Amino acid sequence: MTTETTFPTHPGDTLFLTEGGIETELMYKWGFELPHFAAFPLLDNDDAVTVMRDMYRRSLDVMASHGMGAMLTGLDYRASPDWGELLGYSPQGLADANHQAIEFLRDVAREYEGDIPCTLVGGIVGPRGDAYELNRTITADEAEDYHSTQLNTLKEANADFACAMTFNNIPEAVGVARAAKRIGVPLVISLTVDGTSRLNSGPSIAEAVTSIDAETDAAPVCYMLNCSHPLEFEPGIEDGDWIRRLRGFRPNASRMEKIALCQLGHLEEGDPEELGRLMGDLSQRYPHMDIWGGCCGTGHVHLDEIARNVRAARV
Repeated sequence: MTTETTFPTHPGDTLFLTEGGIETELMYKWGFELPHFAAFPLLDNDDAVTVMRDMYRRSLDVMASHGMGAMLTGLDYRASPDWGELLGYSPQGLADANHQAIEFLRDVAREYEGDIPCTLVGGIVGPRGDAYELNRTITADEAEDYHSTQLNTLKEANADFACAMTFNNIPEAVGVARAAKRIGVPLVISLTVDGTSRLNSGPSIAEAVTSIDAETDAAPVCYMLNCSHPLEFEPGIEDGDWIRRLRGFRPNASRMEKIALCQLGHLEEGDPEELGRLMGDLSQRYPHMDIWGGCCGTGHVHLDEIARNVRAARV
């Protein structure tokens, strides 16, 4: 295993694979409760740690079998001040939890030394509000101040990168990008769209990427899309110079609308083979894209199909 010291600023020869939908698998397959959708409190539960370790091992096995790099995140989506307070964490307790999440991933990844070409271990920065709400009231300055807390902790933990995941409005993305640049943490911004193929707050994907770059002097290392099925986000992928800034996808397993998925109460795994084919088609159309993975409802079976199809598209 080779560990990168910084997130690669441009696509290279290595294709990266992320984990799948950690929270949905923990809840609906293994029966763990996640108050406020927070996974990091389970790091204090020995039974859950055993389950999570095996979950990541299955993902790492897929990465190793396809010769792909590992881009690991997954436990700290809610590990920011407002959510931490709701969960009963003190500021120091929340900082410790962020460190614990990063170290957990590093510990699992060590088992794969020599089997995976390179490994990046990062933290997830979730939105201050709920990802499915408009979140239009937050300003860029407020977002910069708020997200600085977790980003400073990830810097102290020597995380290789941070991923601002399921962001759906421009001001909050601008704020987190400015904070990451000031603190010195490589940042990936992963946007999510609704059934209209636009961010829930209104902009198209192209408008969001172009605006965030313009307001931050292109501070994010790159952009991704997550927590949407390809049938939702693919119509929003327009031609233009901005597309070079988009480097990957973490799709949902199911075609179902996100709110409906949340109300099911069970794991909806969709069609892994179809999802793999759709990702392979995107890989063929956009050969510069180098980050692939999964979100809600996905697991190692989906990752295997995605990796196989992405690899086949590059032959």
